[in-house]
Amino acid sequence: MVLLALLGLSVFVYSIGSGEMTIAPWNVLTALIGQGSPADEMVIQTLRLPRALVALFVGASMAVAGSILQGIMRNPLASPDIIGITGGASVTAVAFLTLFSDWGARWLPAAAFVGGSITALLIYALAWKKGVSPLRLVLIGIGINSAANGLTTLLLILSPIYATSQAMAWLAGSVYASSWETVWTILPWFIVLVPLAMILSRQLNAQQMGEAIATQLGTSVQKQRFLLILVSIALATSAVAVSGPIGFIGLMSPHIARLLTGPSFGQLLPVSGLIGACLVLVADLIARTAFSPLDLPAGLFTAVLGAPFLIYLLYSHGRT
Repeated sequence: MVLLALLGLSVFVYSIGSGEMTIAPWNVLTALIGQGSPADEMVIQTLRLPRALVALFVGASMAVAGSILQGIMRNPLASPDIIGITGGASVTAVAFLTLFSDWGARWLPAAAFVGGSITALLIYALAWKKGVSPLRLVLIGIGINSAANGLTTLLLILSPIYATSQAMAWLAGSVYASSWETVWTILPWFIVLVPLAMILSRQLNAQQMGEAIATQLGTSVQKQRFLLILVSIALATSAVAVSGPIGFIGLMSPHIARLLTGPSFGQLLPVSGLIGACLVLVADLIARTAFSPLDLPAGLFTAVLGAPFLIYLLYSHGRT
């Protein structure tokens, strides 16, 4: 974990120093503590540092949310974007841009957060039948996600062209134009929910034993499951609200982490969070430097990685 943290720090510093104006790592560090040149400090502290922090928080939040969902549902394909949470956020975000475009983008994160939360609670309510079974939760989530994607497409078709262009940019998933206001939007959620998820890791381990065994050991399965789902919903929706749906982070990160740590969630959650943060940082770095001066959405590059990864998971688990 220490090596992974050092790797993440290296990626973070390199990301801040890279761009149209390249800044050496040492100069990045001096600028971060206010001892650099005025030009370096302006570029780093005003433009690049907020963007890198948002990428870090978004990636870690989505990764931890995905780890929790895979643990609760005991399903390797569970993630916020596959079971409908990001789909619900997308519907309300596009609806907001269509109906309230005069308000500007300031309230867009709130609209996405409300949509993702309502959708997640709807999935949970529909899956309830004397408790919530993981299989029913996954199947209903996939169905709701399909409906949400269809509704989003319909809204895009019916929207004015200016609203459609804004919505398409948001739906691609990007931390472009992140500011300190964006950082302060996601930071309170991150510093509360990620430690809470770590505290609840023991309950996730109990969920892995199956409902019958966990109940025999004195575990309140349904209450713990509901609390864990609330934490994963809040992590996912707070991330999607500020960046749009950057896909597959919540799917890939837990699987990569599991190769390094094994199945115990006490180690899996922090490692998965670090991997998710690195993935979004690298995706955003490629997005803004590989095709400069174009600044592409990070979600395009996570999709390039995530789609083959999903196919691999479907193929490998289909064989077993």
